[in-house]
Amino acid sequence: MEFSSFLDYLQLEKKYSQKTIIAYKNDLMSFQDFNYSKFDQKNIKGVNYSQIRSWIVSLVADKISNTSINRKISSLNSYYKFLLKTGDIKINPLNEHKALKTKSTIQLPFSETEISNVLNHLNFDKSFEGHRDYLILELLYTTGIRRQELIDLKIQNIDYSNKRIKVLGKRNKERYIPLISSTIESIDKYLKYRDKLKNIKSNDKLFLTSKGKSIYDNLVYRITKKYFTGFSTKSKKSPHILRHSFATHLLNNGADLNSVKDLLGHTSLAATQVYTNRSIEEIKKVFKKTHPRNKG
Repeated sequence: MEFSSFLDYLQLEKKYSQKTIIAYKNDLMSFQDFNYSKFDQKNIKGVNYSQIRSWIVSLVADKISNTSINRKISSLNSYYKFLLKTGDIKINPLNEHKALKTKSTIQLPFSETEISNVLNHLNFDKSFEGHRDYLILELLYTTGIRRQELIDLKIQNIDYSNKRIKVLGKRNKERYIPLISSTIESIDKYLKYRDKLKNIKSNDKLFLTSKGKSIYDNLVYRITKKYFTGFSTKSKKSPHILRHSFATHLLNNGADLNSVKDLLGHTSLAATQVYTNRSIEEIKKVFKKTHPRNKG
């Protein structure tokens, strides 16, 4: 296959996850199919920018979002940078390309009250799925781990003696995150129900479906949306918002940026600084409390 060397490079050198590699492959094959149907050219190594531009125009016509188009072009650009490195091409056809403009959306974290209403006051079913769902939400909020990191968690990643979990992050980088006592209790309760499942197919994975298989992306998203609907006014209710809430609440309560960076598994402070924007509610509280015209 034309892209096999590049995909091997992503896996072995860049240490990308299988999910990410599949996304790259799909983007490249999508352009390859377009190029063949439009220009009768199967090999995309020798394309020029006008051919790529035609693909972009067709994607816009198909009402693909600018964010998705930018991601596809980013995949293509990475491929051409790889070909430059290996000497297969001399010029990157995307050298002069500028990304399409996208709307900047502010993702507000859940408030501490909203988190408390779900984790402390909502009655979860006293069943396998009820205990599993509760633990998923609690772990996402109390550790700030990514959705895929949660899915990949194994039972042996739980370090009871040191009250922490080992997380395998992006590019297979390991990090340890402390566990609070209530989360450890939730893990123990959940495992008692997990052990009673029949036909377990993923013995080492912490989180399973009721059929004994490993949980998946969309399930984690649905669980988050299900329990926060009715308890939060936020337009987006996703696992990432729980991660956002974890970081924001730590910073609001005095945690330093470097510590939060390490907990989140970021490689630079720049990635962590997006979480320093406080929620609207927090800003209103500060304004009312500190503005000189609002006193008395």
